[in-house]
Amino acid sequence: MNKNSKIYIAGHRGMVGSAIIRKLQVEGYDNIIYRSSSELDLTRQADVEQFFKEEKPEYVFLAAAKVGGIHANNTYPAEFAYANLMIESNVIHASYQNDVKKLLFLGSSCIYPKMAEQPIKEEYLLGGYLEQTNEAYAIAKIAGLKMCEYYNRQYGTNFISMMPTNLYGPNDNYDLQNSHVLPALIRKFHEAKASGAEEVVIWGSGTPRREFLHVDDLADASLFLMKHYNGNETVNVGTGKDIPIIELAELVAEIVGFEGQLRNDPTKPDGTPRKLLDVSKLQSIGWESKIKLRDGIRSTYQSFLQSHIGAV
Repeated sequence: MNKNSKIYIAGHRGMVGSAIIRKLQVEGYDNIIYRSSSELDLTRQADVEQFFKEEKPEYVFLAAAKVGGIHANNTYPAEFAYANLMIESNVIHASYQNDVKKLLFLGSSCIYPKMAEQPIKEEYLLGGYLEQTNEAYAIAKIAGLKMCEYYNRQYGTNFISMMPTNLYGPNDNYDLQNSHVLPALIRKFHEAKASGAEEVVIWGSGTPRREFLHVDDLADASLFLMKHYNGNETVNVGTGKDIPIIELAELVAEIVGFEGQLRNDPTKPDGTPRKLLDVSKLQSIGWESKIKLRDGIRSTYQSFLQSHIGAV
């Protein structure tokens, strides 16, 4: 991939897509194309095919997706299945039709079985039942990475897949009902501090363990794999370290400056008991995460203040 290569970022306004654009621009790539959802509906096959026919991108980062936390996934499974299946099918097929040199598909670690052995190796895929609360999203993402594999096998394409762990960072979704756990905690603790609340309720038991990767690290890994990896097998992307949700909540409270009490609500779902990725394959290729969790949460909170509050 040369600095003047024509690169399409699908999902450029999202947390992942915008981070990839920032990384590419810093590295000197200036021939980047993208369209907003109002300009190009990726669920519409004819529109996607016309876009690829006209623009002829050489490289594609497929970061567009309908995403959300446990509540959103559990409440709108049909929407998550439909939107994600359509987006990835249309973009992958149009990339094949228009001779895209290389495509990177971004999946999700929720594709792995709920009770998978820890840390989770790439080969554990389809080895057991999925977590029911995000099954629709996971099935759609599994279909996407399998499409890349099948197109490579049948058509000789170079479509690679990466499976990121839980992501956080600038441009995240902070909606308390539909966001992931870390941005939800940031907003909860910020609002509790601002209102003088004495207590913040944490969903579930607090015992599940999760791994968190800053989206700027993810963008760095995306460009690294686009440059250096051509295998047909998917690649896990994470830090190789996890943390109990209750300890994560305590860390966020400390960074935000909330000094009240934390109370667990065991009536709310926990989701998968543990989800830690085995990142030895990625490390063997030559990439490791750089941003520490405390530093990443601190910078993300500052980003939240700037974008949602208007002042630091």
